[in-house]
Amino acid sequence: MLKLSKKADYGLIALRHLALNRPGASAKQIAGQYGLPLPLLSKVLQRLARHGFLEAAYGTNGGYRLARDPRRISALEVILAIDGPVILASCFDAQGRCTQSARCTVRAPLRRIHEGILRLLGSIMISELSAEADSAPVQITTPPGGRRRPHRPRSIAARSRDEKADLPG
Repeated sequence: MLKLSKKADYGLIALRHLALNRPGASAKQIAGQYGLPLPLLSKVLQRLARHGFLEAAYGTNGGYRLARDPRRISALEVILAIDGPVILASCFDAQGRCTQSARCTVRAPLRRIHEGILRLLGSIMISELSAEADSAPVQITTPPGGRRRPHRPRSIAARSRDEKADLPG
């Protein structure tokens, strides 16, 4: 299964939080708001600071703030800084090369999937994650045909409007 590590997830959460809460916040504030373990979050924030995503302020009112414009920080950059290379299949090495290429029958399709995932992650900016702060959570639904698609739950008001429109007269 393809999934983010806890560290990458916490890094994206923290950067989103800092994009929404300017000029900044402490690790303790971020951990408290999202129920994250402070020691692990602190290590993630330090790594993000070393990679130039954050600036640390020390002292009584210390904390972290974004060092770069959130419109210029991609999810892919954050994931690479925290976890290193994104590897789709165990047969890919760190450079994305297939170690079983002579016998692999799905190498080309897996490479296209891998490249598509990298393009998608590279196109999602922290500012976009921040802009979606008030939107409903995305749920993945599986229709009868079997293809998954994102679904945002409709609000009660929207459902009520739809039901009224269906009434006769």
